[in-house]
Amino acid sequence: MKYNWLGPLLRSLLPPVAAGLLLGLFLGDYGWSLAGGLAVHLAWNLYQLIRLHHWLKTYQPDEPPPDAHGLWGEVFDGLYNIQRRDQRVRGRLQAVIDRVQESTAALKDAVIMLDAEGNLEWWNRAAETLLGLKTPQDSGQPITNLVRHPQFKAYMEQSDFKDALELPSPLNDRLHLQLQITRYGNGEQLMLVRDVTHVRQLEQMRKDFVANVSHELRTPLTVIAGYLEPLLEHADEVSPRWRRPLQQMQQQAERMKNLLDDLLLLARLEASDNLQVRQPVVVEPLLQTIVKDAQALSGTNAHRILLDAEPGLVLKGNEAELSSAFSNLVFNAVKYTPAGGEIRIRWWSDPDGAHLSVQDTGIGIESRHLTRLTERFYRVDASRSASTGGTGLGLAIVKHALIHHNGRLEIASEPGKGSLFTCHFPATQLVARRALGNAS
Repeated sequence: MKYNWLGPLLRSLLPPVAAGLLLGLFLGDYGWSLAGGLAVHLAWNLYQLIRLHHWLKTYQPDEPPPDAHGLWGEVFDGLYNIQRRDQRVRGRLQAVIDRVQESTAALKDAVIMLDAEGNLEWWNRAAETLLGLKTPQDSGQPITNLVRHPQFKAYMEQSDFKDALELPSPLNDRLHLQLQITRYGNGEQLMLVRDVTHVRQLEQMRKDFVANVSHELRTPLTVIAGYLEPLLEHADEVSPRWRRPLQQMQQQAERMKNLLDDLLLLARLEASDNLQVRQPVVVEPLLQTIVKDAQALSGTNAHRILLDAEPGLVLKGNEAELSSAFSNLVFNAVKYTPAGGEIRIRWWSDPDGAHLSVQDTGIGIESRHLTRLTERFYRVDASRSASTGGTGLGLAIVKHALIHHNGRLEIASEPGKGSLFTCHFPATQLVARRALGNAS
């Protein structure tokens, strides 16, 4: 909307012009009288301008603008109305901020606001309890200067905060914290920290229980299998009605042994978060051995198993863990692919790292199951697991073995068309061929 400034200007000039003309009528000199009136008017405007400048320079939120009349009175009244409106808005905003701070202060979880550079801007009382932050001296400090755990520093340097991080509290090693960062605004970061010590203890109890039970069951199972073996070796001397029960007992004993072996292997993988052994592993001959075992497992089903492996591609890691992970993927493809089906195994590298894919033409898996396949004992179909003799731990073993090698598992499947399992390893996990050749 265009403002009409001509009217207010004429109204402000009318009094000095009228006073100059009246004075000129008595003095008989209108020119000097008008000039004198305009000079007085200019001086009055300069005085009001100086008052406005002084008020702005020494502005206090609760100090109203100066009083005046005329055009300057309208200006000061407008400033006063804006000041009152801003005070009301600030009051409402401050009330909202106070309520947010009161609500976050009541949380048991720590809430921390960081700027785009990772410097502390604000935090609640729980952050002081869990991370040892101090008010106000830590304000503006980089969070990595106060939480010095190496994993936390690496976590802050990455750009993807999709996964949460668990680490000990800087105040107490017995406390385990889970941190999750979310970006908002112009690169600012919101960090949520919770105490997961109790959850961690329950998880450790579960792991200890599984490991202990698995160890304890191995001895009686070995005794049972030991007695069954000579009985079946002399099956001709055994009553015919006992032969089939003995064979079934041996099959179930073997199945239980496989289950215990998988449980113990998974317990060992979960016992350490990081890989302990980092030796160069030439993957191509490892895959060739797995393919031979897969062909033997296929037997009369006559699966077509194809291997395309990039020669000389070497990973840093544990050969036994990698062999267990890769063989689980290949053997699963054999078990769940109908007779005469095709299984393609590919091992290759690109600028992103190294990759292993196992693709089959099997029965496939519905999409709703894909996110849970790596859970322990998760069954897509209980009848399928019973028919194939699976333990339900294979993909959980694959997942943990890949975590030890900084890798990840990607699963794609469609019912009736087969499945594709792909292991991705970062480039940092590869061994340079030249370095390997010099070492050898």
